[in-house]
Amino acid sequence: MNDEILPKESEKSFLLDFSNDMTAVRSREDLAVVVRKAFRKLNPDGGYVIRKINSDGKTMSAYLHDTGSATFDKRLLEKVLAEKYPIQDGIQNRIVESYIPLLFNVRRELQRGYDLSYLDLWENMGFQTMVGIALRNGDANVGLLLLSINEINIPILQGICSQIAIAMGNIMANEEILRRQAEQQLMLKFSSDITGVKAKVELDYVISNVLQGLFRTRIAVLYLLAEDQVTLRPYLFDRQFFQENEVAEHEEFYSLNINEEHVRLVFESGQPVLLDIDENLEVKCLKLSIQREQRRLNTVYASALRLGDQKLGMVWMLGDHISGPLLQGICAQISTAVSNVLSHEQILRLKKQLEDENDYLKQQLNTNFQEIVGSGQAMQQVYRLISLVAESNATVLLLGETGTGKELIARAIHHASARKERLMIKVNCAALPASLIESELFGHERGAFTGAVERRIGKFELANDSTLFLDEVGEMPLETQAKLLRVLQEKEIERVGGKTTIKLNVRIIAATNRDLEAEVKAGRFRPDLYYRLNVFPIELPPLRDRREDIESLTGFFLSKFSKSIGKKTLKLSANALLQLQAYRWPGNVRELEHLIERSVILATEPMIRKFFLPQAKGATTDVHAMQSDLTLEDVERLHIIQVLRRCGGKISGIGGAAEILGIPGNTLHSKIRKLGISKADYYAH
Repeated sequence: MNDEILPKESEKSFLLDFSNDMTAVRSREDLAVVVRKAFRKLNPDGGYVIRKINSDGKTMSAYLHDTGSATFDKRLLEKVLAEKYPIQDGIQNRIVESYIPLLFNVRRELQRGYDLSYLDLWENMGFQTMVGIALRNGDANVGLLLLSINEINIPILQGICSQIAIAMGNIMANEEILRRQAEQQLMLKFSSDITGVKAKVELDYVISNVLQGLFRTRIAVLYLLAEDQVTLRPYLFDRQFFQENEVAEHEEFYSLNINEEHVRLVFESGQPVLLDIDENLEVKCLKLSIQREQRRLNTVYASALRLGDQKLGMVWMLGDHISGPLLQGICAQISTAVSNVLSHEQILRLKKQLEDENDYLKQQLNTNFQEIVGSGQAMQQVYRLISLVAESNATVLLLGETGTGKELIARAIHHASARKERLMIKVNCAALPASLIESELFGHERGAFTGAVERRIGKFELANDSTLFLDEVGEMPLETQAKLLRVLQEKEIERVGGKTTIKLNVRIIAATNRDLEAEVKAGRFRPDLYYRLNVFPIELPPLRDRREDIESLTGFFLSKFSKSIGKKTLKLSANALLQLQAYRWPGNVRELEHLIERSVILATEPMIRKFFLPQAKGATTDVHAMQSDLTLEDVERLHIIQVLRRCGGKISGIGGAAEILGIPGNTLHSKIRKLGISKADYYAH
């Protein structure tokens, strides 16, 4: 063989030249140049691959390769170079366990039934025989060499491979040092960057940078634990796999339950959990809408987010090999940053709420009740009662049907009182779940329950020296009724999880559309609380009992809504007024208000001559009469849904809903998201 391959060089001079070339090797690139030069001397047309043993000690990956002059399937080559092959695959284990080079016949190995893509590649490249030799640095295996060659020259191959193994060991050790230095720099930058994060978009950017830099991956989904401490909802997600509107519309599908097997496993583990996608893709907790052709990785990492002992959520990310300790350190900092972002978001929400409430307060009446429209006898009695009770500190109970204006009367009482300089605080008892109403009213201390990451001031404290309006008080759970009674009796509260009492000076105005006496008899409302609230009852008349006010109310609403959409104030015909006065108004003033708002929007003439009101039995099918209390936003939502149904769900393009509505497709997409329109709304018909 030597006479054919190296006619002018002895084995000794060949190895000496190779050794001299190797002295200049400092990097993987240098090694590739020297090895390619040597193997081209042995076989000018042949190819080779050097594989290294991975850090898991169980698999091998391509380290260097050369295809020689062979033609090949590019996709198959890319697959082979990217894949990790088990050492115990039937061929590689034979090589690493041998102390001499081994010669393989490619076709024979395929006939033996080995399902290995690199065998398919060799056959595709036309390689008939391959020699394999282990690469050992001392007693340690670092990898192996596979070379396309017909015959084995053991001294030359052993001489080459011993020097390659030493060089690989040195290069990989140096690469490891550089990798750790780069990791330290990335972690230092991450720590610096994440400390200043205040917004969700900044958090996403900083996390993406560190994960891409360290692991060449991104978070697939970051889940946060909801207030119920059971549901995990998506907070951040990779838009390569998820569409934002898809997650928003199908949040329930993409949410997890803390009791699911794999979710529980993540929280119970003290380190990141590695799952195989092929085995677990159908598991509900993964929820990754990833097609096989869209991914090259076969594993997913899941890691819990905690703040001390408190569960915050978890992250899911695609990964091939991610350092557990590094990921734990990252997740610890993510947990702190998420907590800070959520706190900042809450501060911004509260600030906006206070700004809105203050703006609203400036627009309210003082003592002349100018926005309470109506001068009939029934309302005159209400005005008289307001004047009598306003300047006292007595508890007021507002009774009346839905839509009679109980909140407006409550504000009138507050603004006519000595507390008018402070903002009236409102709580809708029907809008709060039973598990949260106590915290909402009385506040809580940090750590009072799972999810209480900071102290929260309750509505009673916010209303100190002011007025607290308890709307829909009849919907309050019995357990909370007992605690409210104690507050009214003692004039002090204790935050949830707190150990001290807080003295308060709060005036209570409560409102309900229920018959509280009947609720007391039925056992759904505490009698002692009823008597505490029923100090000064004011019953608001339904609109059907104050027909003399319908004309003035209609005029007020016509003026208000005409101005809001830039129209001249519409007029009302006599017949239209008679229609309004003849109707029974089950929705009271609110129903009238929404009817006028809708009529102003739909009006094409300067005078409204007819209203489309529900029939006595509610049997009408007219679209305007089917819903008597729709807001402008409701009308817009219904109209968009109807157009989408007509278009078969098509939004943009010729014949799409956007074209019919006369607005750009992007604008319609925004409106659909804003109005909460889902595909089920317009595909269901």
